[in-house]
Amino acid sequence: MKNALVNSSLARGLVAALTLTVAQLAHAHAYPTHQAPSAGATVSTSQKDVAIDFDDGLEPAFSSITVTDAQGKPVTSGKAVVDPSNNKHMSVTLNPLTPGDYSVAWVAVAEDGHRTQGHYSFTVK
Repeated sequence: MKNALVNSSLARGLVAALTLTVAQLAHAHAYPTHQAPSAGATVSTSQKDVAIDFDDGLEPAFSSITVTDAQGKPVTSGKAVVDPSNNKHMSVTLNPLTPGDYSVAWVAVAEDGHRTQGHYSFTVK
């Protein structure tokens, strides 16, 4: 009976440790919490930038946003920047836009080195 209690306690401890480890790994990646313009949005030609907020701090040297037109040509004016006062915010300035469909591709490398990426599109009317 004593061995069963020890084994049961050990098993519960291992499950708790594994759960904690998995939870920490899940939070080790940076995921978008807000996008401007948002996925599927229709905006005017006066749109000046694309900005994305993340749920974790970013490593500026390895994180990026690219925006391309329907022909796959870049429409950004310079590289994406991570806000030095808020390392969860990244943005890129856009060249003047014409009506059409645009694609946004982002790469977010969290401060701990974990990488996530994604893409979405928006329309300029």
